[in-house]
Order: sequence, then structure tokens, then C-alpha cells
Amino acid sequence: MNDIPLQTLVYGLFVLLLVSGFFSIAETSMMAINRYRLRHLVSTGHRGAILASGLLDRTDRLLGVVLLGNNFVNSLSAGLFTVIMFRLLGENEYALWIGSAGVTFFILVFSEITPKVIGAAYPERIALTSAYVLAPLLRLVYPVVWFVNLFVQGILRLLRLQARPEGQHTLSPEELRTLVLEGGPFIQRQHREILLNLFELGQVTVDDVMIPRGRVEWIDLDDPPERIAEQITTCYHTRLVACRGSLDRIAGVLHVRRALSLIRQGGLAEPEAILPLLTPPYFVPAGTALFTQLAQFKEQQERLGLIVDEYGELRGLVTLEDILEELVGEFTTSAPGGGEGYSRGPDGSVLVEGTAPLRSLNRRLGLDLPLDGPKTLNGLIVDHLRELPEPGTTVKISGYPLEVVQTQERLIRSVRIYPRTGLPPAAAPAPDPVNPH
Repeated sequence: MNDIPLQTLVYGLFVLLLVSGFFSIAETSMMAINRYRLRHLVSTGHRGAILASGLLDRTDRLLGVVLLGNNFVNSLSAGLFTVIMFRLLGENEYALWIGSAGVTFFILVFSEITPKVIGAAYPERIALTSAYVLAPLLRLVYPVVWFVNLFVQGILRLLRLQARPEGQHTLSPEELRTLVLEGGPFIQRQHREILLNLFELGQVTVDDVMIPRGRVEWIDLDDPPERIAEQITTCYHTRLVACRGSLDRIAGVLHVRRALSLIRQGGLAEPEAILPLLTPPYFVPAGTALFTQLAQFKEQQERLGLIVDEYGELRGLVTLEDILEELVGEFTTSAPGGGEGYSRGPDGSVLVEGTAPLRSLNRRLGLDLPLDGPKTLNGLIVDHLRELPEPGTTVKISGYPLEVVQTQERLIRSVRIYPRTGLPPAAAPAPDPVNPH
């Protein structure tokens, strides 16, 4: 060693620090690379991605070759730096201490911290490139790595720990939701909203989006033919529930287009002429998850379901469009008098119908009303007060002042919702309701 020129020793130390830096940057980039992006590149046949994926399938071997090379090179660097200090300062304790401190500084700055920061910042670019070196190097020193891993596996067994294969790593729904939220410019806003709604589809039931029984439009087969024909020709919907006397006696579901064809041909002389056009009603148990019901609609080739409770009583109906709106948002068209119209006042308040679903209000008006109890605004207020309030009553729920504008029999007809920071005027006259029936 004494015969080697000092300049050559310095060059050798510089090379060893670079090699150590390579192992550090390769280790960090391999651990930080996006595994799902890597799988995509593998599916496209990217050679570097295939090598990197093979290395990551056995992280014990990958870490073995990286740390083996890193520690070996760092040990050589420490010894070489000590020799350089002895050449410059002589073989004494001061040279030894300065050499130890100096090599620690150079390794930390040039071989550890700086490479790892770069590797964490550009993991994909560096990992795919370093895989071309690490893969053949692993095959070269595999016997040594295998021998070292024998002791590692033994220690893991003593600690009763078991390394999970890389292929078994999965994402929970919460993690997937976080990925979608942090998608940033890679996912369009509309697409992101649809994906987030999809995650919630399994937690929402048909009760949350159904048209309640009181708002179901139906025809009475006991009515005169003229009344039935008028109702069909002025109907907004494509399907109508056909009953006898009341909604408790459902005869079937009528496709309005078929009935219009019959009316144009003059075949609706008596209500019984409609019976061949009716399809059997499709019943849906209350509490069915929307995702489950969407699959059932697809399997049964249905578009409308009648929701019944455990006693067989009709509670409302749900359509395929109602479920799709939970995914893609409100459609541009809505039925007149559908119960979800609203109008804004100059003070920032919003006048809505009491039968409006809470989920629809939250989505369309950006509110934060509770969804874990009643499904409609009427039910929320009545459940909070434990009685049917009088017009003019104001109650605050979730920070929103809610003023009851009009009631009818056992139902709140319209409610004015004020902003969380606003309060209803003390002597304001009650405005007219929205979408009166």
C-alpha cells in the first residue's frame, strides 16, 4: 500500500464513494417506485421494468445484494481513507480520529443522504436503470446472499415473523380512495367524482335514493278509460305503476310508450285493455345496497323496482336512473313536481320541499346534513323535534338553521335552509312553497 501514489489512493476513494452511492440510490429508488406503475410497464414489455419487478418479488435477495455491496464498499472506503490520513498526518491517534470523522462525513454526504434523496425524487427512472446492474450482480454473488439470508430467515423465525411476498400486497378501499383523491391532474374532476361515488355505492341503500310512496305516480285501473288515457298522455315518466284502488293492490308496471300506441289506435275503450301490456312488478327488499341492486337490475333486465319492507308494505320505488345518478350526478332533466326543486333567496337561503332526499340536497347544494338516520328533510326535522312542527318553527341541525315554511296534514311541505353563518330574519313573511302539487 505504501508503494501506491497518494493521488491514486484519492482517485480510488472517489470511485468507492461513487459505487457506494450507486447502491444507496438503487436501494431507495427500488423501495420507492410505484408498484402499480411498475406492473403496467411490465405488461407493456419494458425490459427494465421486468428486471425490477423480478428483483422486488424477493426483497430479501434484493436487499441482500444491495447491502452486501454497500457495506463492503464502505468498509474499503473507511480503510482507504485511514491510509490516506496516515500518509498525510503520520500514524498516530489524531490521524485515526480525523480519518474516522472524515470518512463518516464523506460517506454520509456523497454515498448515503444525497443519493437517497435523488432516488426518492426520481424512483422510476433510476430503479429501471439500476435493475440492469443489480440483476446480473445478484446472479454473480447469489451464493453469498443465500448464505447471509439463512441467518436472516433464522432470526425471523425466532421472532415469529414472516415476510409477506410482494405479490400479496393489496390496497384497502380507504387507500384506493386516497389514491383517487391524490390523482391530481392525472384524473379528470368528473372521473374522480364518479370513482369516489363508486366507493360509496356499497354503503348507500335503495332507501337513500328511492321515490317515496307519497310521490309515486300511478294509474288506477278502476278509473274511467278517459281518465286513464289523459293520465298516460300527460305522464312525464316512461313507466307507470298500475293498481286497483290503491298502491296496496299493484297489478303490474305499464310501459307508457306501448299504452300510447294503443291509445292512438283507439283500443283503450275499457281499462281491461291495458292488462296485456302490464309486466309483472319487480319487488326490492328495503335496505338493499345500491351496488347489489345495480347488479340485480342487470341480471333481471329490469329498470324499475318497487321497494317493500319486511311486512310487504310498499315504501317507494327505485329506478336504474336513480342509481346511475349516484355515480355520475344529477341528470339535466327532472320530472315536474319531482320534489327536489329549490330556489335561492337574496339572503343566501334556499327553499326546498320537505320530501327532498337528504343525499340529493347535500350533493346539489353542498350541504353536510346527517345521513345516518332519516332519508328526507321532513323526516330529519320531525325526528329531531319528535313532533310535527308548526309553520314558522326554526331548528338548527348540523349548524344549518332550518325554517319550516309550510305543513300539510302529517307532512312538512317546504323548508327554508339558511347558511351556517346566517340566521332567519325575525319577522320575515313565509314565502310560497316550491313545486307545489
